[in-house]
Amino acid sequence: MDILLKQVRLNDDEELMDVGITDGKISAIEKEINEPATKIIEANGKVLVPGFVESHIHLDKALIASRKPNKSGTLQEAIKVTAELKPTFTKEDIYTRAKKALEMIIPRGVTAIRTHAEFDPAQGFTGFETIMQLKEEYKDLVDIQVVAFPQEGIFKAPGTEKMMYEAMEMGADVVGGIPYNDSPANDHIDLIFEIAKKYNKPIDLHQDFSDEATDISIEYLCHKTIEEGYQGRVSVGHLTALHALPKEQLDPIIALIAEAGISVMALPATDLHLGARNDAYNVRRAVTPIRKLRDGGVNMCIATNNIRNAFTPYGNGDILQTAMLAIPVGHLGGADDLPTVFPMITENPAKAIGLTNYGIGVGKQADLVLLDTLLKHDAIIDIPERVFVIKNGKITVESHKETIIYR
Repeated sequence: MDILLKQVRLNDDEELMDVGITDGKISAIEKEINEPATKIIEANGKVLVPGFVESHIHLDKALIASRKPNKSGTLQEAIKVTAELKPTFTKEDIYTRAKKALEMIIPRGVTAIRTHAEFDPAQGFTGFETIMQLKEEYKDLVDIQVVAFPQEGIFKAPGTEKMMYEAMEMGADVVGGIPYNDSPANDHIDLIFEIAKKYNKPIDLHQDFSDEATDISIEYLCHKTIEEGYQGRVSVGHLTALHALPKEQLDPIIALIAEAGISVMALPATDLHLGARNDAYNVRRAVTPIRKLRDGGVNMCIATNNIRNAFTPYGNGDILQTAMLAIPVGHLGGADDLPTVFPMITENPAKAIGLTNYGIGVGKQADLVLLDTLLKHDAIIDIPERVFVIKNGKITVESHKETIIYR
């Protein structure tokens, strides 16, 4: 046995257990394991959870907020500022920033990441190639899926369509898109499916990112997903326009999203910052309706999106803090609601991005985090120290914080 975790808390209503790890897999879960192990961790009742899954982030645009701030705080200026900065992004610059972002995220317990990497005819594949390089360099610390992402649109940026196919040939894991930033949106969606089917890859779209629901394409996306037999292989981020719909219009759309098996990544840190900037009073949250989507059977996830750039000028890579933010924003702090949040950064995004053999069970891949808290119920609200992070059965992070109060 390689690692033996003694007396961990897996669930609040169960006894403490020992967990054994051998050859990268969980080999035993028992009340007491007496086998020898190379490394023994005395957990003393601390909570053991599967590795966190960061299902929507932009590593190539991280840590640039100080270079050219988004003074209005609007989505339009964020896109404009970033487009102006992109020509200054060298490969070395992107590499340094993305690496720093990864080394903020990994110690905080994330063992799998889906990152959108953009390209366009103006900047070429500089950012995309750099993220592909980092995927390989960090493979022993974190699994990285790279999304081929056309931030500037496809049809309105001639040459991008060809680059989409080239990105897939270069090894992209997922076909990305942004219907609301292209025209016509439905044609954009059709092309994304054409590419995805050609390479047998999943789809992940920036979808209906708007304060209003006057021009949305989510219904078309749902019908297209069902028509193409792509249920369970499509994810969308943002989807903020849904918050503007009354119940009689929203409920059928939620039912359609659930029927299509589309996963939704709520991005509260970004969407709270950018959304509802023109509201003079009764300012809206402008975040996708997490609770209603959850109750409607949609696979709901919570993700970071950006770290310190024009879209989100703050953040430290801690997905627990993002989940904590989502609790008051989504009215998820009630006794029945709170337990539903933790799966939104673990098993739900694992399902959304197609992770196999994920979770805590004998035979599962040993991607685990030991939290410095004694109740799983408190795993988010404590925002506890990640004492140990284990990836593929190897300890990748160890952190012990000592606080002294002088009286």
